[in-house]
Amino acid sequence: MDDREIIELFWQRDQRAVAEASDKYGGYCRAIAGRILPSPEDAEECVNDALYRAWEAIPPQRPGSLSAFLGRLTRNLSLDRWRRDTARKRGGGQAALALSELDECVPAPSGVEEELDVRLLADCVERFVRTLPDTQRRVFLRRYWYLCSVKEVAAQSGMSVSRTSSMLFRLRKSLKQYLEKEGIMVYERTE
Repeated sequence: MDDREIIELFWQRDQRAVAEASDKYGGYCRAIAGRILPSPEDAEECVNDALYRAWEAIPPQRPGSLSAFLGRLTRNLSLDRWRRDTARKRGGGQAALALSELDECVPAPSGVEEELDVRLLADCVERFVRTLPDTQRRVFLRRYWYLCSVKEVAAQSGMSVSRTSSMLFRLRKSLKQYLEKEGIMVYERTE
């Protein structure tokens, strides 16, 4: 069943929509959640929650890309779960490492206006990613969207770990400059 047909099932409020979406994109969503969460049970729960959220969101939304829609729901739910879990016990893992690498590019918190700032930042980062050549875009997204380890990114890209690390360093530096050029206040972390 193609995405258009699955989305139509959601619009018709046909419960087969969830089963079809799970059959087609369950593995993809589990892979996203599994990179963020150490527990397979937590990852599976986030995938199920993402499918439930899709059921609630469609309609009124009509996603242009069902895979991207489900992937974003799964990623956001998994990151929320990871933040909640690590707030209780600070742990390591790829999510913590990859997100900490972007610390130098994150703007300073702004209190009440934070929600708007987050949306503006997301739009700006999306525009930045679109400017990247294909290889750099894939490396950036594998590391910071899919939260792959540098070693995994290198293997998937056919590059050495050293070259991949260097590319990621330059990409973070470019992102910081891009954000500053767009007028987004970037602060230096001190530890």
